[in-house]
Amino acid sequence: MSAVRTRFAPSPTGYLHIGGARTALFNYLFARNQGGAFVLRVEDTDRERSTEAATAAIVDSLRWLGLDWDQGPFFQSQRGALYRDAADRLLASGHAYRCTCTPEDLDRQRAAAQAAGLTPRYDRRCRDRALPASGDFTVRFKAPLVGETHVHDVLRGVVTFQNTEIDDLIILRTDASPTYNFCVVVDDALMAITHNIRGDDHLANTPKQVLLYQALGYVPPLFAHLPLILGLDRARLSKRHGATAVLAYRDEGYLPAALNNYLVRLGWSAGDQEIFTPAELIAKFSLDHVGASAGVFNPEKLTWVNAQHLKATPPETLAALLEPFIAARGWTAPGDAAWLARMAATLRERATTLVELLDQAAYYFVDEVTIDPAAAAKHLAKTNRDALGDLREALAAAPQWSVAAIEAAFQGVLARHGLALGKLAQPVRIALTGGTVSPGIYELAEVVGRERTLARLDRALPLTAAPSSG
Repeated sequence: MSAVRTRFAPSPTGYLHIGGARTALFNYLFARNQGGAFVLRVEDTDRERSTEAATAAIVDSLRWLGLDWDQGPFFQSQRGALYRDAADRLLASGHAYRCTCTPEDLDRQRAAAQAAGLTPRYDRRCRDRALPASGDFTVRFKAPLVGETHVHDVLRGVVTFQNTEIDDLIILRTDASPTYNFCVVVDDALMAITHNIRGDDHLANTPKQVLLYQALGYVPPLFAHLPLILGLDRARLSKRHGATAVLAYRDEGYLPAALNNYLVRLGWSAGDQEIFTPAELIAKFSLDHVGASAGVFNPEKLTWVNAQHLKATPPETLAALLEPFIAARGWTAPGDAAWLARMAATLRERATTLVELLDQAAYYFVDEVTIDPAAAAKHLAKTNRDALGDLREALAAAPQWSVAAIEAAFQGVLARHGLALGKLAQPVRIALTGGTVSPGIYELAEVVGRERTLARLDRALPLTAAPSSG
C-alpha cells in the first residue's frame, strides 16, 4: 500500500466540539504512527451556514490541541472547477444525468411515496431522458438498480448495502455547486487519502461514495467508522452532558495533552494504561485497538485526567501556560518567569485545571491579604506572640531566602520555645494567605518572598495572644 494519508474535513458551520476533535485526533495519531501525512480540508460548500469565524475557531482549536497538519487547509469553496470537471466525466461516461425536476416536483413525488407507504425518494423520471445542457437542471449520479455495494471497514469488516436502497443522489445543484457526498469523493481521490477515519454517523453515506469512486475510476480508501460518543445517560452527546467547544476547555484551564489523552480513550485502549504523553499516544496508537462500543463522556473523568497531566507538567511549562490566565485577571506577577515556575510548583498538586490553580494563588499576587476572622479567632488568637515574633526576626536575619533557610529559622524558634511545627505553621499560613489552606509552609514563604512575608507577619502579630507576664 502507498504511504498512509489521512484527513480531517470539518464543516465550518460552528465550533469544533468533542466528537470532531476526537475524529481529528484519531486521524492525526494514525498518520503519525504510520509515518504518513495528515491533511486538513475545510468543507465549506454550505454557503449559507459556513463562516470565516467558524473556520478560524476550528483552526485555532486544532493548533491548541497540537494536531499539526502536513498539508492544507484546503477549502472546497475554492475547488469548484475540479468538481465540475468530475461531473462532466460522469455525464460523458453515462454514470450521471441531468434532471429538470423542480423542488415542487420532488415534494409531490415524496408525498406520493409516503401515501403509498414507500420510502420517499426520487422516482428517476429524468434518468433516461438525455436532457440538453441548457436551462435549470441538477446533475444526478446514476446509481445501479440491482446488486450490492460493499464497504470495507477496518473496524467492522465488510458492510454490505443493497443497491435498491440507494437513491440517484444530486452531485451538482442547479447553480453548479457540488454536494457533500460528491466533493468528499473527488477530494479524497485527488488528495490520495488512504484511510477515511470518521464517525459512524457517516456510514449511511459510504455506499454512495464507494459507487462514485468506482464510477470515476478511483480505488476507495479504507474506511474506519468510529463509534459515537454518548453522555452518561447513554444518549447522544450534547451540551447538556457537559461537552462543549474545544476552545471552551482551553479557556477553562484544561491542558491540550490532557484533553487529547481523554478523547483517545473514548474508543481506543492500550491495555490498562490511562495516562499517556503525546509521544506515547503516537507510538502506541493503532486502529486495531479501537473498540466497537460507543464511548461515554464523563466530565469528572476528564477533570481527573487533566489533574494527572497538571501534576506531571514541568513548572517552567506551567508558568508559560498560566501567563494569559494571569493577564486576564489583571494580575501582575511580583517576580520573573522563575518565580512563576516556583509558584506553580507549589499548587500543581492541589489543582485540577489552570484556572483552579490560579483561584488558589491570589495571595501570591497581592501585596496585602485579608485575614479570615474565623481563622484568626481559632488560631492566631491562641498563638504565642513571643514565638511568632522570634520567628519574624529569625526570618529577617536568614542569610538567604530559600526553602532550606526558612526551614532552619522555623526549627530554631520551635526548639527554643519547645513547640511543635503546627503551633507556628498554621498561624504563619493564616498570616501569609489569609486562610488555613496552602502549600507547605516553607515553600509558601519562599514564593511569597522575604519582604512580603515579614510585612504580613507584622500585620498578624497584633492578633496573637499576648505573652504571659510570669
